[in-house]
Amino acid sequence: MHIGLIGGIGPAATDFYYRRLISTFARKNATLELTIVHADTPTLLSNLARNDAATQTAIYSRLTNRLVSAGAECVGVTSIAGHFCIDDFKVLSPLPVVDMVLEVSRAIEARGLKRIGVLGTRTVMETRFYGRIASAEVVPPNELDLDDVHQAYISMAASGFVTGEQRSIFHAVSHRLLEKQGVEAIMLGGTDLALAFNEQTSDFPLVDCAAIHADAIARLAIA
Repeated sequence: MHIGLIGGIGPAATDFYYRRLISTFARKNATLELTIVHADTPTLLSNLARNDAATQTAIYSRLTNRLVSAGAECVGVTSIAGHFCIDDFKVLSPLPVVDMVLEVSRAIEARGLKRIGVLGTRTVMETRFYGRIASAEVVPPNELDLDDVHQAYISMAASGFVTGEQRSIFHAVSHRLLEKQGVEAIMLGGTDLALAFNEQTSDFPLVDCAAIHADAIARLAIA
């Protein structure tokens, strides 16, 4: 199956998906067919701040039509923030949409997790991952930490690089969630957080949403 990705939001997340898909297809000895179109990060963040689902959905639909022209047979949005309008997009998309939030919810249930901390944009944290995790409680940072995480995340996503200060904020808030709020794992509720965390070397359990999503896209395409 030819995979279509709506990338660029942000660039580091797109790179993460690209590399993970290449690696997965190589391990499976399968041929990867992939087309990536570019969405604009500042535009997405502006639409997210205004909760303007209609405008963002129209952008996704226009980009997906390009993917159709390129031969794509499914589409994924490489951004958790970009999933704020995913239900609207699924209705209008000319291609089947691989819904990250749904895939993450399934993975959390399979792992038996019951209380999870979340990092990401303000919207993702305040809505507790869009309120769509049925099997576990999603716990945001306290208000001061939430502001710090949001600002650090937005800056990191826009630049495609993580600074030492941003990394320190993410890790310090994670430890406070684990030690003071009793969560079992930290959900990387922003796809660009792969810049700051590594699932293999982390000293605490992670729910890596970008990895879960990319792997779900790969399973669908290979099947």
